[in-house]
Amino acid sequence: MHLFALGLAVLLALAIIAIGSQYVASPRAATRSFGLPLPEDGANVAWWLRLKGIRDITSGVLVLVAIAWGGPRAGGVVLLVETLIPVGDMLNILAAKGSIRHAFGVHGLTAVVMILAAILLIIGVR
Repeated sequence: MHLFALGLAVLLALAIIAIGSQYVASPRAATRSFGLPLPEDGANVAWWLRLKGIRDITSGVLVLVAIAWGGPRAGGVVLLVETLIPVGDMLNILAAKGSIRHAFGVHGLTAVVMILAAILLIIGVR
């Protein structure tokens, strides 16, 4: 079970790094999967969207660093704290009357999986 939780945490970290990389490379395309309508067009919209990508990449790298240098329990704590991100995204989408399917199916489900992996890593289930 421990290897499953560790593998899941690494997979989650790599997935958010990949998503962040998509926001950096192709911000408009990446935004379509978020659950909110695309922002109004303007000269600086892509640059604002790239900021999300940079933050996503950083949050994924942080989990990997915590696991590598602090061990699975530290990685679990960081992963649990970072669960605030998909929960916040979900609530923001719901408040903006965005896609309920994306809010719960993408962001809510991501939060649940993150919490599960984090708890398993924190309690050290073998």
